[in-house]
Amino acid sequence: MSILIRSFLFYLYLISITMIAGLFCILFTAFTSAQQRYILFRYWSGLNLLMLDKICNIQCRVLGMKHVIECGPKPMILLSKHQSAWETLVYPYLFPKTLCFVSKRELLWLPFFGWALASLKMITINRGDSDAARAAVAVQGRERLALGQWIAIFPEGTRTPVGSYRPYRKGGFRLAIATNTDIIPVAQNAGNVWPRNSFRKYPGLVTVSIGPVISVKGKTEEQIQTEVEGWIEGEMHRIDPAAYSLRTN
Repeated sequence: MSILIRSFLFYLYLISITMIAGLFCILFTAFTSAQQRYILFRYWSGLNLLMLDKICNIQCRVLGMKHVIECGPKPMILLSKHQSAWETLVYPYLFPKTLCFVSKRELLWLPFFGWALASLKMITINRGDSDAARAAVAVQGRERLALGQWIAIFPEGTRTPVGSYRPYRKGGFRLAIATNTDIIPVAQNAGNVWPRNSFRKYPGLVTVSIGPVISVKGKTEEQIQTEVEGWIEGEMHRIDPAAYSLRTN
């Protein structure tokens, strides 16, 4: 079966399952908590991972899960490399924590998926208004952390091409300092199998590497940013040397 046909079949599945999950979230919003609806979100995410394997022959391996387990019930801020739509579909299943994603508000306008996202009370920001975006992350982030949730942020701000580097935005580091919340860094190379803005999904193995906790205690914003960027970008060279060996910065 060709890559094009496999990709079409996966999208057919994804649209169907998202419509069903979205309708359930909307219909039961009045009778369930956001935490209960998140359980459905995790099932949806797990099905996505399974169907990516069955339809597109895309597998996944996770390194460093012990760092997540060692955190126990303590809330954390997860800062991850962002190359693809893959991570947004499967992270809720991969991480055994309640993740609160920081995402652009335009996602709320998507039928079914956006409705479900709104019911889960994620942090949505207007990327065109940087002041309002910073305020939303600061205020809502503090509230979600107080509930024991993990804040998931893609600090590059948008999906980046494989092998490239985009300076990290400071919102995640500022939130970490303001709330005295430590950081879990994540590197992953999903862009090799699901390139950004691409319809085609290519067979292959996605490696998700979870780093050790980065403490924020007694550190400046610049020090934390240097440490987080250094670990993630360095790990990208290790898990995807073919793509990153030619990078000069």
